[in-house]
Amino acid sequence: MTDIRTGSGTGARAMTAATLMAGWVALLWVLEAVDTASGHALDTYGITPRDPAELRDIVPSAFLHSGWDHVASNSVPLLVLGFIAALGGTGRFVAVVVTIVLSSGIGVWLTSPPNSVTLGASGVVFGLFGYLLVRGFVDRRLLDVVVGVVITAVYGSILWGVLPTDSGISWQGHLFGLIGGVGAAFAFRRTPRAITV
Repeated sequence: MTDIRTGSGTGARAMTAATLMAGWVALLWVLEAVDTASGHALDTYGITPRDPAELRDIVPSAFLHSGWDHVASNSVPLLVLGFIAALGGTGRFVAVVVTIVLSSGIGVWLTSPPNSVTLGASGVVFGLFGYLLVRGFVDRRLLDVVVGVVITAVYGSILWGVLPTDSGISWQGHLFGLIGGVGAAFAFRRTPRAITV
């Protein structure tokens, strides 16, 4: 008897991934509405570098933005890349995102200019891009390699964002998010499934 797991449950995984990402993006917009209504009181949860007390802001800073344009620019790529990444399983996805958030946030805390405040989900966007880019090669899965190639063709231009070309944009968050995503692909690689006969 041969037991080979197939694509059964793909629809359920897609629904879970879609619900998760729609909820996440909706949360970003709700938080921006609260921030705007409070006179940007939530901006205090952004990361100010090399202040030990600011380490607690690494996680919340990834969910906050500096205005409507900022949250809008992150929403679509986060929704798309997050959905694709979450199709691989919620548990793995959460582990990948936590790794990216910590990598991006700690990188910002260590390397950003003094007296700056950094917030936004773009570090996660760059991290998910890096994760999806290399996941197929790490897992040795052809379909995921193809997905990575397509994502590179669509979103590859964001890689310019890891360069220090604009003082108002946290290239540090982008770069360390990207590194975190690539690292997460290796840390949470899939083990090949055995085929029993």
